Parts: sequence; structure tokens; C-alpha cells
Amino acid sequence: MIALYHESQFTFRFGDDRVVSRFHLEGVEAGRRVSVFKLDATKNHGRVRITMATVGAGGWVDVGEPILVRAGEGFVVVPEELT
Repeated sequence: MIALYHESQFTFRFGDDRVVSRFHLEGVEAGRRVSVFKLDATKNHGRVRITMATVGAGGWVDVGEPILVRAGEGFVVVPEELT
């Protein structure tokens, strides 16, 4: 079955303060690089990259330095295009 729509990024939002050192990306293969951007609903222009990381076994991503997220904030993860 071919999906009619496929989101090219993953969005993480949190209702409370969090320290995120690891997150899971469903369907992204190990070894693929990802960029993590701050999610800022107040700005409609540009993205601020927080970090880059590599997807590990089972789709798990360990970030070098934990991401600090306040209640109501989040981040967006964009896998690099395969060439």
C-alpha cells in the first residue's frame, strides 16, 4: 500500500518541561543523519537548528547534549535526503 501523504519531518510538542536526551523516529533507518530545529510558533520565518544527530538501531536518536524544552514548546526533526 502506498501512502497518499507522507510527512517529511517529525514534530515533538510537550505539555510540561522536559529534558530530552533520546527520541524515536518511526520508519527512519539507522545511520541516517537528522537535523533538530527549535519549534517556535511565534516566528513564521527561518528555523533555528539545535543540533544534528544520527539515527541508531531501531530508529532511536541519542543527542549529544540533552534538549531542554519548556511547557508548550517543542522541536522538529528533519531527516537528511538520501542521495
